[in-house]
Amino acid sequence: MTAPSLSPSLQSPLIARLIPYAALFAGMMILAGGTSFAKSLFPVIGAQGATAYRVGISALLLVLVFRPWRFALTRADLKAVVLYGAVLGAMNLSFYMALRTIPLGVAIAIEFIGPLSLALIHSRRPIHFVCVGFAVLGLGLLLPLKGGAGSLDPVGVALAAFAGLCWALYIIFGKRLTHLHPGQSVALGMSVAAMVVVPFGLAHAGAALFNPAIVVAGLAVAIFSSALPYSLEMVALRGIPKRTFGVVLSAEPAIGALAGLIVLHEHLTGQQWIAIAAIVIASVGAIATTRETPVAGDPV
Repeated sequence: MTAPSLSPSLQSPLIARLIPYAALFAGMMILAGGTSFAKSLFPVIGAQGATAYRVGISALLLVLVFRPWRFALTRADLKAVVLYGAVLGAMNLSFYMALRTIPLGVAIAIEFIGPLSLALIHSRRPIHFVCVGFAVLGLGLLLPLKGGAGSLDPVGVALAAFAGLCWALYIIFGKRLTHLHPGQSVALGMSVAAMVVVPFGLAHAGAALFNPAIVVAGLAVAIFSSALPYSLEMVALRGIPKRTFGVVLSAEPAIGALAGLIVLHEHLTGQQWIAIAAIVIASVGAIATTRETPVAGDPV
């Protein structure tokens, strides 16, 4: 006797519920892998060149897809787009510059402090102070307060922290554009970001940016560290509540650390793993216990 199989009517609701979560985890893993691959290009074109590829090619693809000129903009909207795009460009550049000297997972964990602080800034519940405690613990374990084998480069830490500040501003300025068509705001914002970032890439890498083999690698960076993971996140957002989305997204520092270990052979100390875990716990706790938590696509 053969075992009875589930009918399509019983299978499809389960699959429908699982697809958004699968898309979100796939997006996070692809993003971490794409960023790891981008870091492998640093010896050839530098962090500035890799950022120029990521932002510049992404902007070109977004403009071709969404054709933002089809929608009218007021002067106030234009100013908001410029602010949004400027912090987006600064966030990408400073994060990639941080990756020159500190591991990927550590850089993501430090950067996460930006949106985490924004989520907690108006918090009053006791559990939120526990979240602050975990975040402070994580930062205290990561910051280069003393020398030793596990100490981090202060410049890299400062750049990752600045990227976190830009991430918080990115969320704030992005909220001012919610009345616009999402494709228009993202395409225009990424175009402004490209204007900020690409000159740094050209100044640093020069003609190497136009090497056909490197251009192909740059296209892969743009697709796997921006276009594809962001598209998967949009699929996830349609089927996952925003709070749950944010909780799951809080695993990014750990996923980044694993990607750095596998792709770049970045071995972290036990203290650094504990620090990343503390920041992940702080982020999960803050999002899970806050009514209105800003959720934004991963900018790294």
